[in-house]
Amino acid sequence: MKKLILTSFILAGALSLCACADTNTSSADSGSAAQSGSSDTASSSADNSSESSADNSDVSSDSSEEVSSDSTADNTGNSTDSKKVLVAYYSATGSTKAVAEYIATATGGDIFEITPATPYTSEDLNYNNGDSRVCKEHDSADRTVELSNATPDNWSDYDTVFVGYPIWWGEASWVTTSFVKANDFDGKTVIPFCTSASSGLGSSASELAKSANGGIWQDGMRFSSSAAESDVTDWVSSLGL
Repeated sequence: MKKLILTSFILAGALSLCACADTNTSSADSGSAAQSGSSDTASSSADNSSESSADNSDVSSDSSEEVSSDSTADNTGNSTDSKKVLVAYYSATGSTKAVAEYIATATGGDIFEITPATPYTSEDLNYNNGDSRVCKEHDSADRTVELSNATPDNWSDYDTVFVGYPIWWGEASWVTTSFVKANDFDGKTVIPFCTSASSGLGSSASELAKSANGGIWQDGMRFSSSAAESDVTDWVSSLGL
């Protein structure tokens, strides 16, 4: 009987030890699983963070490139090759000078007055006096007029040159013709204009072109001696410069 009771106690103790061992093993497995889960979660978070950073970096890089590219495009678009304009003129009475100044204002161009070395007086310009200077020059085979300064400063820089003159005997003033002959217009766009009391442009512009050393000569325009600024401005606008 004592042996039976002793055996029962031994079996009960053994079963108790086994139960504790299973419990500990389960706890260990649960802890290990929890740690593994935490590790996986942390790893996943790190990966997501890394991918997110990489994506953001790409977006930032793309945005930067797009902004830089757009900025470059805008700067290129705003950069224009502006043409430099000169308005050269001879004026005997002031009428051609007024038109030249209107043109210079409308184009933003520089202005150059063609000046004879010996200026004309009112007596010199008396067309009714056959002995006047202008009448004698008109009848001369050589109408070349010496100029105080035949070539404007920085002449080679100008792309477009307006050439203004008064009409004398249906022609361009030979003061202007002397200026045209003295300069090289090669590669320049040349736009003639004139003033007169009643005479038209006639062949004055085309004859000037024949006297010139090169140049791309455009059709000229005649203005009255009292031309309005608006008329001149409208004409300049029509040229599409």
